[in-house]
Amino acid sequence: MHKMNNEELRLTAGGEVITITAIMAVMVIGLIAVIMYRLFMASEGTATIPGGFKFTWE
Repeated sequence: MHKMNNEELRLTAGGEVITITAIMAVMVIGLIAVIMYRLFMASEGTATIPGGFKFTWE
């Protein structure tokens, strides 16, 4: 394994965190959009999401 010197460390840039954050944000927005669609467009029903959250409307 090669130890990086100060110049190599300065030139190293990461981009993984931004990508993971963007993917998670899109997933959360999609999940919320589906729940809102089901809540406002259906006359009655239920929606259950992971974590024990259950939505019921009549």
